[in-house]
Amino acid sequence: MNPAAKSFYEPLEGGRFHSTQATSGPWSELAQHGGPPAALLARALEALDEGTPRVIGRFTMDLLGPVPVQDLTLTSSVPRPGRTVSLRQAELSDGTGRVVARAQGWAFPAVEWPEDETPGGLGTPLQHGPSDGHPEEVPASWFRGYLDSVEWQWIEGAIGQPGPAVVWMRPLLPLVPGEALSPLQRLLACVDSASGASAALDPADWNFMNTELTVHVVRPAVGEWVCLRAETTLSTGAVGLAAAEVYDEHGLVARSAQALLVARR
Repeated sequence: MNPAAKSFYEPLEGGRFHSTQATSGPWSELAQHGGPPAALLARALEALDEGTPRVIGRFTMDLLGPVPVQDLTLTSSVPRPGRTVSLRQAELSDGTGRVVARAQGWAFPAVEWPEDETPGGLGTPLQHGPSDGHPEEVPASWFRGYLDSVEWQWIEGAIGQPGPAVVWMRPLLPLVPGEALSPLQRLLACVDSASGASAALDPADWNFMNTELTVHVVRPAVGEWVCLRAETTLSTGAVGLAAAEVYDEHGLVARSAQALLVARR
């Protein structure tokens, strides 16, 4: 883990956040991995107060360009209020005022069902857990900011190895100092890794950059760990699809999808 980083971001005044080196992605130390911005945007969506408790049932993030490892400005709003369901929005802007990432989330009522009336349970747990996995070496040419800020326990596949993958993940840092990750923030800090974990091509020869992330959340994740069961599908064009089922140690939590731009390096 990056010893200089104690969190992914440090709050500044006026809705601004300092991005630490823990946010940097594997391709460039100057550009962030998609996980930390997704979690920071989700934090803003969750913080919006509409008078009644709500949960985010669907989260989408559009990456409008590389998210730089620098100070960012965060704004949020409710473009579509509703008595029962609302649409929330948050944006990250760089130092020039350019929006680099935009997220929207459909917010649903936070319902506590009586145990004997719950319409769905936690689901079927996976037949393995984090203790059944093993770490894998990171390619020497990759930048290790984000990669070292998350614990990885691989069940199938490996980072930098083409093909489907199953990996347990746990962020080792808080999003901001002194604040525990919410279940949604923890999930989003990890799930953007599905495209890299399940790379269908050798990343030494190909770029497969996701332009967006869509996550449908079944229920809040329980515990520190989430597991991605990820697979990337390619065809003959420049578009790829990385999809994942996301689990905690009790069962299914979410499903995600990412549209990929595929190009030879």
